[in-house]
Amino acid sequence: MLSRSCKPCASKSCKPCASKSLERILALRSWRLACQDWRVWILGLLLVISYPELAGAAELSKISIPDLKVGLDTIWVIGTGLLVFFMNCGFTMLEIGLCQQKNTVNILTKNLMVFALTTVSFGTIGFGLMFGNGNDWIGANGFFLFGPDNSPAIEQAYRGVFQSLSWAGIPLDAKFFFELTFASTAATIISGAVAERIKLVDFFIFTLLFSGIAYPIIGHWVWGGGWLSKMGFFDFAGSSLVHGVGGMAALIGAILLKPRTGKYAKTGLPLSIPHHSLTATTLGCFIMWLGWFGFNGGSTLGVTPAIAHIILATNVAAACAGVAAMMTTWIVSGKPDLILLINGLLAGLVAITASCAYVGLASAALIGIVAGILVVFAIDWIESAGIDDPVGAVSVHLVSGIWGTLALGLFSEGNAFGLNIAPAKGLFWGGGWQQLGTQGLGLVAILLTAAIFSYAFWMLLKITLGLRVSRKAELIGLDISEHSMEAYPDFLTKDS
Repeated sequence: MLSRSCKPCASKSCKPCASKSLERILALRSWRLACQDWRVWILGLLLVISYPELAGAAELSKISIPDLKVGLDTIWVIGTGLLVFFMNCGFTMLEIGLCQQKNTVNILTKNLMVFALTTVSFGTIGFGLMFGNGNDWIGANGFFLFGPDNSPAIEQAYRGVFQSLSWAGIPLDAKFFFELTFASTAATIISGAVAERIKLVDFFIFTLLFSGIAYPIIGHWVWGGGWLSKMGFFDFAGSSLVHGVGGMAALIGAILLKPRTGKYAKTGLPLSIPHHSLTATTLGCFIMWLGWFGFNGGSTLGVTPAIAHIILATNVAAACAGVAAMMTTWIVSGKPDLILLINGLLAGLVAITASCAYVGLASAALIGIVAGILVVFAIDWIESAGIDDPVGAVSVHLVSGIWGTLALGLFSEGNAFGLNIAPAKGLFWGGGWQQLGTQGLGLVAILLTAAIFSYAFWMLLKITLGLRVSRKAELIGLDISEHSMEAYPDFLTKDS
């Protein structure tokens, strides 16, 4: 070994210097190999994020396996939560593309404010109503995220006011952020169905009420340890709770607002109102498709081998739904329809959301195919009933959410895919009618309650503030009448 006083010399016969030179060469070669391996960099990044107090490699030996798992689970949940957050951009692009240019600023404003308003309402009272300790019907603790909580301790080691989330070994802040993105998604669904004729202030107030009261109370029944979960009702990532509840609120709002001016001719037949940008709509679809991998995959609230199956089942259902919708429109109308293709893809994503962790790939494909066909006819049915839904939100989220929730009772394979807590086997897998009956009962309870809440909130706003803008404001466009600005001031419009 070299001493601190030893200085390198040029002699090849100097064994200490030759040894030191060899050590340097080997160290440099090892460092270059490490730099070329991307896995080393990713592991280092994970460790730095999870444990910023690490000062050197010697400290690695002090990290316990449980602590490392908490760090990895936290990064997974936050990362997938960011994907779900990014879905807000997808919803926005989809909506502005399917609506008229003169309402673009209004739609952008609504979708930006949804997440901000949901953060306020869900953070102050909603999270406590949904996950706080309480009874079978409502949470009664944890408002403003206050109260005892020793997360990431789990199960019997957990001590706190959010017992329903004690199975997830991540910090409370990570739990809240992920669930916040889901609450925002449910509220965003409503925007498209009431677009181009609702007063901005009414939409903002409804968002606060919906995300702070209606969605959390119903959510407590399913994910907060309430009566539906105890009965054996399952919805892995929200076909009924997120999409069904949001779709029902959208349906009630669209009915009470009535159709846009010019949507229906004197004969009562629906007319096509020109779309703003199918390019933006297609981009929105891609963003939502990407975000859905976080939506479903992140619902494990931790790293587990089941993630791979969940994401693949999600993709299979979406792809098969898109193909089914395209083929259906081609056969029925003689032309492939881009809008119905997009809605078909989204319908498949909604439908698989309840069961992605419990069904095989063949079942996921069948669930997607049915959803893709169903949404094509649902859009026509809803329009024929005199309900004006500019983006097809009710068909995609409510109708497909109903199908997806029931499909779990048909195709569930129990815990075959690695999750300890799972539903019974479905009807087509020898489980009989039990799980299907439970899914049906839970679905009726969820949608009926969502309809009651939504009708009460919408009617309160209609009586006090009036829901709809004036006919003149609607014809001018909400960008000018509500915001006094245009999205594209340098572009010529048809009226110019």
